[in-house]
Amino acid sequence: MAVKLRLRRDGRTHYAFFHLVAADSRAPRDGRFIEKLGYYNPNRNPAEIRFDHERVLYWLQQGAQPTETVHSLLSREGILLKLHLWRKGKSPEEIEAAYQAWKAQKEAKAAAKR
Repeated sequence: MAVKLRLRRDGRTHYAFFHLVAADSRAPRDGRFIEKLGYYNPNRNPAEIRFDHERVLYWLQQGAQPTETVHSLLSREGILLKLHLWRKGKSPEEIEAAYQAWKAQKEAKAAAKR
């Protein structure tokens, strides 16, 4: 069974809201899924993104493939950075330190933009 990390659409007409789910690649978009991993609300400014980092990393480490949109969201959240460092054999402390440094740099860049 090939597992994909993808967005599952919820919400009403013209007001989409998405849940990030781990699902069998053969299942329909809004059909069966294995586990809910978070949500993405594009209706807010800035868009609201909440993911369970540990579970998303677990599924990626098990070989789950993210869709293009999910890949960009995971990249924006820094989860793919954690996965990259894990694959390089870094310790959890090193991964967390690198993630915090990346997050601080990202927040400083956003503050400078304002």
